[in-house]
Amino acid sequence: MEYIMKVLPSLIDGAGMTLKVFFFTLLGSIPLGVLVAFGLRVKFKPLTFILNIYIWLMRGTPLLLQLIFIFFGLPAIGIVFERYDAVMIAFILNYGAYFAEIFRGGLQAIPKGQIESAQVLGLTPFQTAYKIVLPQVIKIILPSIGNEVINLVKDTSLMYVLGLGDLLRAGKIATNRDVTLVPLVMVGVIYLFFTAVLTGLMKYLEKRFSYYK
Repeated sequence: MEYIMKVLPSLIDGAGMTLKVFFFTLLGSIPLGVLVAFGLRVKFKPLTFILNIYIWLMRGTPLLLQLIFIFFGLPAIGIVFERYDAVMIAFILNYGAYFAEIFRGGLQAIPKGQIESAQVLGLTPFQTAYKIVLPQVIKIILPSIGNEVINLVKDTSLMYVLGLGDLLRAGKIATNRDVTLVPLVMVGVIYLFFTAVLTGLMKYLEKRFSYYK
């Protein structure tokens, strides 16, 4: 127990960076996913072509490779990012593509008759999207969103490759220094705690939106 209390502060510091990347990734990628999903419904082929290429690239290549390319590859053409900025760009672009596909599937599940009825009632496209479409879409996509949110918690460990002081890196440093696996076990417990909290939160949200039948 004494050893656990000794290494816990460094793990908590690392967990702070992990949560920071997690929070700001969601803050950037979910709105991006919504915009891309609506963009895919626009009848303008050059735009839909570009958006489909973006989704294909982000979903078709590993996030780890995207991190390495943005931080180590782009400087070759004069584009340089700080480590944290490179992580955020890679995570937001990657998860934005996944969320876009989730939102696209949710939008396709909404009957066109509801949208046409809203137009007959005189609602603007924004009012239709905000008051009629999005509440139903959110209910449909919540389980898929929940899965991606859980994956994001675990994927934050990939920032280790760029040398940021996240939870996994803190545990690895303590393990190498003290020649014991206890810090890595503690890292696993902390990740399990995060995922348990998020799982409970997503179940709560699913119940809140259950009145949309």
